[in-house]
Amino acid sequence: QVYLEESGGGLVQAGDSLRLSCQGFGRNFATAGMGWFRQAPGIEREFVAGISWDGGATVYADHVQGRFTIGRDNSLNTAYLQMNSVKPEDTGFYYCAVRSSASGNWWDVRTSVSEYDYWGQGTQVTVSS
Repeated sequence: QVYLEESGGGLVQAGDSLRLSCQGFGRNFATAGMGWFRQAPGIEREFVAGISWDGGATVYADHVQGRFTIGRDNSLNTAYLQMNSVKPEDTGFYYCAVRSSASGNWWDVRTSVSEYDYWGQGTQVTVSS
């Protein structure tokens, strides 16, 4: 069974830092692009950050650029999202996602929900003001 498991969410205050982790199970994701998405109530799931298979390319949404950092450790089949200087508008469920070899250029970064094939259950991040 192939699945992803996020961890590290919680309740923090504005200006704090938080580190999310995403562990992959059931297959090796070392050659696939990975991403983090956020979903808030009443809002469609939106792209936050993405990383290529080797970490050589990263892409960030404008509203997190300079505050969040995405990373990965292929030896651990794990991706991370370091969230610094968090704001109340960062609140939401954060999902980890991985592309599969069924997708074109699966090793590369993508920003669209439809270009990711494996998803975790999400972890809640709440930022109080």
